[in-house]
Amino acid sequence: MPNTDEYIGVVISDVARLLRTEFDRRVRRLGITRGQWLVLTRLHRHPGASLSELAEMMEVEKATAGRMIDRLVANGWVARRIQRDDRRVKRVFLTPEAERVHKRIWRVAEATVEDALVSLSMRESKQLMTLLQRVKKTLVTAVDDAQPGSARVAGRKPVLRAGRGHNGKAAP
Repeated sequence: MPNTDEYIGVVISDVARLLRTEFDRRVRRLGITRGQWLVLTRLHRHPGASLSELAEMMEVEKATAGRMIDRLVANGWVARRIQRDDRRVKRVFLTPEAERVHKRIWRVAEATVEDALVSLSMRESKQLMTLLQRVKKTLVTAVDDAQPGSARVAGRKPVLRAGRGHNGKAAP
């Protein structure tokens, strides 16, 4: 049985979970939940997203996303607007107040990450970011290729590389 503490997938998952836990602790005093923060962040990056698009981005059911939006509307942080060419579609936008909240929480997020990376040099931090961006790009490509209609789904075989895993042991 491998030592999971030395498996990169477990370490990445643990780091992400610990960052979320620390972030939650820091923003609790601002009166916002992680779910609300995720909605604000997604809408900041994708203003005017539909409820279906938000649900997909947050990886939750449409009904769950709808309840989150209802609470944010009640808080005055988001507004629903009917799409001009299709009245059935409602687009969701941040209010000016939500933009201010987003800025405050973003500063907390940045400080949380900076504190987590304090034991790394600036060069190491940049290298970590570069490597993680490369891994992300590979995964995004794999996910995009696995979408219906892609060459991978249609029968293209992925290229397998022989060699060693991240820790010098043979890859499974």
